[in-house]
Amino acid sequence: MDKKGNTVDNREYTIKIIPHQGSDVRSVHLPMQWIKYALFSVAAVVILLAGAFSYSVYSSYSLRNEASQIEKLKEANSLQQEQLLELSKKATNLQDEVEQLGQIEKELRQLSGVPGDDTGDANSNAGDGTHNGQGGPYKQLDLKDVSNALDNVEKRVAQRRASLTRLRDILNEQHRQIQQQESVNASTPSIWPSTGDVSSPFGMRWGGSDFHPGIDIADDYGTPIVATADGIVTVAGWNSGGYGNMVDIDHGNGFMTRYGHAQQVVVSAGDHVKRGQVIAYMGSTGFSTGPHVHYEVRVNGQVVNPSGYIR
Repeated sequence: MDKKGNTVDNREYTIKIIPHQGSDVRSVHLPMQWIKYALFSVAAVVILLAGAFSYSVYSSYSLRNEASQIEKLKEANSLQQEQLLELSKKATNLQDEVEQLGQIEKELRQLSGVPGDDTGDANSNAGDGTHNGQGGPYKQLDLKDVSNALDNVEKRVAQRRASLTRLRDILNEQHRQIQQQESVNASTPSIWPSTGDVSSPFGMRWGGSDFHPGIDIADDYGTPIVATADGIVTVAGWNSGGYGNMVDIDHGNGFMTRYGHAQQVVVSAGDHVKRGQVIAYMGSTGFSTGPHVHYEVRVNGQVVNPSGYIR
């Protein structure tokens, strides 16, 4: 036992070393405590080596796994960059198309005389060859850049759509006014109803004993009589009030014309006729002294001088 009262293992182990060729045998005495210490040390070293080996294996696996993850991230980043580049190209193409639409709109406004729109693109002069300076640092594309570019294109498309819509409305209104004016012009008497000489003017005649509500145009029998404006035939045939064979045409907008003393009428009531269309042939029917056409113009039911409606 030691000084503290603990039991001491005093056993020893002897290791004999027997050499060849008759040399002296050597003995090595190893106390049990040394053997225990040696075994403990070996066990500790084995544990340390096993831990180091395990850590080395784990580290190697972790490094390979991280390398694989890094490679995958690189591939994903490369794919993302390709996708961002493709989106950027599409955004650029859309910007170019918006600018082309702006140029087309500008030309349409010039042709139609419609003033420019204040909401037009700030880049409306881009690409016209007058200025083409470019520059700036290189910056790798990121999602924010492409998103901002697409937002800008979306805003410009909305502006261009609104501007084109206003232009369409203006052009439609202009077209409507032109059609209305053409309709008014087409329904306004404006040409001679036939060839020939004015044999009796509008107004008082025969020394003031008679009021003539139209003009007489004399020519040969069978001379064509034409409508002086577009309209609808309301009367076509014999009139017992002195006009003989007569045609009345309602031109709308308050205009009506009358053609009397025809030899033959070639239209019927309800027919739509155009300016210059033959409606009858000159004759001397009714109260007449010779072949001629009696031509009247009425505005809102009142007779007016036809001379004011002949070019």
